Amino acid sequence: MPRESKASRRQRGIEFCARMHERYPGVQSALDYHDPFTLVVCVMLSAQTTDAGVNRVTPELFRRWPTPEAMAQADPAEVGEVIHSIGFWRAKAAHCVELSQMIVSDFGGEVPRTMEELCRLPGVGRKTANIVLNKAFGICEGIAVDTHVFRIATRMGFTRASTPAAAEKDLLDLLPHELWTYVNEEWIHFGRDTCTAQRPKCEGCPCADICPSAFKATRPARRGSAKGAGRASSKGAGAGRGKGGAGEARGRKASERSS
Repeated sequence: MPRESKASRRQRGIEFCARMHERYPGVQSALDYHDPFTLVVCVMLSAQTTDAGVNRVTPELFRRWPTPEAMAQADPAEVGEVIHSIGFWRAKAAHCVELSQMIVSDFGGEVPRTMEELCRLPGVGRKTANIVLNKAFGICEGIAVDTHVFRIATRMGFTRASTPAAAEKDLLDLLPHELWTYVNEEWIHFGRDTCTAQRPKCEGCPCADICPSAFKATRPARRGSAKGAGRASSKGAGAGRGKGGAGEARGRKASERSS
């Protein structure tokens, strides 16, 4: 097939966004939050964790520590007891306390309103900052590229990037600014109910006619052979016998990369 021109790809991108907007009008976040502070905490906690899982722990979390001032005084171990059912809970418990302390000490108790300042908060990366700016303050500086957005953008041929950060740059270059604000939430819903990671529902998909991966998308093969997996398993078992500090550090880094 001939290489698609940027103009053609841009037109497909605009058409895809139009269909998503028609399919999911007024769609809202699945996370339960009520102000900028609870939003930034919820989004940070949602890294590599389902929104439903976050919603199960945040009622008690915010009952006990409802404000940055309150959470800044919390013991991370106690926060961990509340959120222990979600992934990387130790690192995230520390982030809850640390970002609250920074909000109080550096920003007068108010969640900052710029990308640069938000990304200074422990556990907050560009994806989280994009969501907070958009939903809390109506500021759209970029597109939050999570696993669903990344998968859809790749399948639609809007990016060939190997990382969400690079994919965001491609999307920002491709799509008009006025469409950015809707991408994350609408594409997340589409990724959950139609363009799923495994067995996407191409039959009946409203965008199959403009998708180069329609009826071709499959789950990426797992890396490494069975022999390699066995070596990794053995190595993991050995690591499990050591102290938990290294695992906790890895969890903190993984949580930060996903934010």
